[in-house]
Amino acid sequence: MKGLLIFLIIFGLLVFVHEFGHFIVAKKSGIRVREFSIGMGPKLFQKRRSTTTYTIRWLPLGGYVRLAGSDDAAVIDPGSAVVLQMDHDKVVRIDASESNMPIAGIPVRVTKADLVKDLTISGYENGDESETKTYQVDHDATIIDTNKNELIIAPLDTQFQEAGIWQKLATNFAGPFMNIVLGFVVFMIWSFVSIGPQTTTVAKTAANSPASSVLQKGDTITAINGKKISSFGQVQEKIAASKGKTISISYQRDGKTYTSKITPQKKSGTYLIGVQAQSDNSFGAKAKRGWDEAVYISGMIFRALGNLVQHFSLNKLSGPVGIYSQTSQVSQMGFTYVLMYLAMISINLGIVNLVPIPGLDGGKLLLNLIELIRGKPISEEHETAVEVVGFVVLLVLIIAVTGNDIYRYFIK
Repeated sequence: MKGLLIFLIIFGLLVFVHEFGHFIVAKKSGIRVREFSIGMGPKLFQKRRSTTTYTIRWLPLGGYVRLAGSDDAAVIDPGSAVVLQMDHDKVVRIDASESNMPIAGIPVRVTKADLVKDLTISGYENGDESETKTYQVDHDATIIDTNKNELIIAPLDTQFQEAGIWQKLATNFAGPFMNIVLGFVVFMIWSFVSIGPQTTTVAKTAANSPASSVLQKGDTITAINGKKISSFGQVQEKIAASKGKTISISYQRDGKTYTSKITPQKKSGTYLIGVQAQSDNSFGAKAKRGWDEAVYISGMIFRALGNLVQHFSLNKLSGPVGIYSQTSQVSQMGFTYVLMYLAMISINLGIVNLVPIPGLDGGKLLLNLIELIRGKPISEEHETAVEVVGFVVLLVLIIAVTGNDIYRYFIK
């Protein structure tokens, strides 16, 4: 249960931050955000503020930002029965749900409706077919659909495709970028709540260990086998690489440099000399460690992507099932490990989403770049075809990865 809860928190946070990136940049770019949803499936909660409807849905897996676009414009078919709520001779609310509990307003049988350009609704009022009346629709009117969702309409000037190319690029890039930023921020938090990075200064030596007769508290290790070292990690690497052979270790004590011989001992499968390093708990040291770790992980993910392209394998990919299994394991290791895992997953999600594959944000960015180079967007038909193909390929990949994860983590 603990693992599942942490998984839902991590997954929800990743989705929220990603979609918030798209949301806030779209808002600033003049693109209308009709809905900001956390979760998928049936609606659990709905609240509209300004021009956006915020929803929480039953399935806590995923989420989305519903931007105004030609494929998402509100449509009322001729013959539909609607109820129009008026304010100062303009329609401000449209109930197209055909429910038994309509809003208070004027019942109209629609003959024609344009909620994109003209912003008008024409039809027969109160069943009187002797006269067709036309109503002007407010630019920020809302419409209640058959699923009882109330969203703001999407006039042409608020639609995504009408925005400038730089606004489109920024909106599509913002989601992955926010995940990468979250990863860097969480790595910083992890670094500051953890013990400071180890230095090459000795904190203490273990009793009866190889180092106990040579080193003492306060000594600073400067070189091993004549090669300078700058981190305690390098000390550990060189000791492990010795395979038990005697090493020459140089260290400073009271301003003087000494060199002694130490023979590492094998313990728990590795070679050790029995020395514990002092930690540097200064602000600068912790900030540098957090930044360096985030940069290192980012580079590692880019290298892994390159390796995946050269040598593809489903075992190199993980979906929600794999992430859940890994989260369950990490949740048993402690809070700092959960933080590091969250940071790694967030950066990974951001970078992978930038891959130029249709269905990912990277695929949308590629289309934006093509538009920038051509000076005009590709046709909607071609764009739709590319997105459909990409979606099908992505869906097949998700199914394959999920099946492989189930086999790897729960069957094998």
